[in-house]
Amino acid sequence: MRLSQFLLIGLALLLAACSSKSGPNDQAETISYGSREDSQGSVTVKVTPLNLGIAQDTLNFEVVMDTHSVELSMDLAAIAALSNDRGDRVQAVDWPVGSGHHYEGVLSFPSSNSAGKPLLEDATRVVLVLTGLDAAERRFEWDINAG
Repeated sequence: MRLSQFLLIGLALLLAACSSKSGPNDQAETISYGSREDSQGSVTVKVTPLNLGIAQDTLNFEVVMDTHSVELSMDLAAIAALSNDRGDRVQAVDWPVGSGHHYEGVLSFPSSNSAGKPLLEDATRVVLVLTGLDAAERRFEWDINAG
């Protein structure tokens, strides 16, 4: 009886290992870049990258804003820029303008510079800058492609 239990457990472990979908090319999809927060002025802004590890047409960031004194009806796409340590810089292209004292949405940037080179290619750092959001400048930085 013990031998059959041992073989059954072994078979179950073998099947579980063989059915795993991970592989060497899946690393980019599983990298998680943490949130950054800035609390200057009367507005707290939290920014979380959504797809820095996945090649797409846009680089997207979740932005959450909280305040008790400022109306959050500005167009972040007009005041946001994304740059890398190679000197490339792109302006945001999309933000769902809304209003209120607690607002969130996805801020999108083109994933390539004006010459068509991917913004993340050969870069080791990206910086998202918001200018004039109840502070002169808010900077959110992430190290990328480490390793």
